[in-house]
Amino acid sequence: MEIKESPPGTLQLIGEATIYTAAELKLGLLTQLSRHDQLVVDLSEVSEIDSAGMQLLILLKREANEKGKVLKLSGHSSATKELFELYDITALFGNFSDSSHPADGSATS
Repeated sequence: MEIKESPPGTLQLIGEATIYTAAELKLGLLTQLSRHDQLVVDLSEVSEIDSAGMQLLILLKREANEKGKVLKLSGHSSATKELFELYDITALFGNFSDSSHPADGSATS
């Protein structure tokens, strides 16, 4: 899993978000969240995601809420859409019907 930041406060996840990459991904995402009041995570290049990857996104959302920060997800890949629908957690992060716009996962619930 690769995490690219461009521009500041916008991350693009590239590759697999699975149990095999969870520890590395957790450290990278939480570090980036600590540096920004608003974080946009682009999921368009996530090729595979499992329950460990989903748990990390939920953790990131919870941490953003607790710290009064804003988390937005954008560009959902087909893999992320499938898992969001399977777990029925779309409402937690916002609607992703238009992947060109960030899903509103703001700290205000």
